[in-house]
Amino acid sequence: MNIYKVNSVNELIEGNSYVGRGIILGKTPDGKKACSAYFIMGRSANSRNRIFTNKNGEIFTEPFDASKVEDPSLIIYAAIRKFENKLIVTNGDQTDTIYEGLKNGESFTQALTKREFEPDSPNFTPRISGMITFGEDDFTYEMSILKSADETGSACNRYSFSYPSIAGLGHFIHTYVCDGNPIPTFQGEPERMAMCDDIETFTQDIWDSLDADNKISLYVRYTDIVSGEIEERLINKNN
Repeated sequence: MNIYKVNSVNELIEGNSYVGRGIILGKTPDGKKACSAYFIMGRSANSRNRIFTNKNGEIFTEPFDASKVEDPSLIIYAAIRKFENKLIVTNGDQTDTIYEGLKNGESFTQALTKREFEPDSPNFTPRISGMITFGEDDFTYEMSILKSADETGSACNRYSFSYPSIAGLGHFIHTYVCDGNPIPTFQGEPERMAMCDDIETFTQDIWDSLDADNKISLYVRYTDIVSGEIEERLINKNN
């Protein structure tokens, strides 16, 4: 077993009907750009009734048809926000928890001690989060998963990961292993994923690899680490 193997997008996603929500962070092979991507999937009508919207560089999940919203509490949130030199990406309203924590001098990990997995028994969906910190012509990034310690949701296990940026390498964390009832929670460290210099190709590779029935929305952002220039792509299944 090669623990340093770097897998393609297709190898990690294709053929898996339900990986849930996913975050990808890393650096392009040319070493010039920070890549961040976030996607959502859904099985229920309530989950599938969503789109991503871009509001001044911040990404929000919103209802596609507001008249059909059943419970907005776990599906409507700010997914991506920026604070100073940091880009926050999460699968829930802990985006705001991290943002407020940074404002108050807390670290990424410290801010997340206030939160735990989602209260959606029996799945107890993990809260996954990521943050890129830009420095002098380079960046580092962190990832976190908060997950139930057992099948009853009696306690929260907290895992944090910190990475230097390495050209061509990214890390991928998602909420579920695969479909099921209850849905099995993501296990182990974030998966090593090959990055791509071309945002169009990378975006299409992710979108095409996601299950056609369950994918909902995808957002990809490339940030030039010297100029700060941003390229972005947004795909909504519901148009």
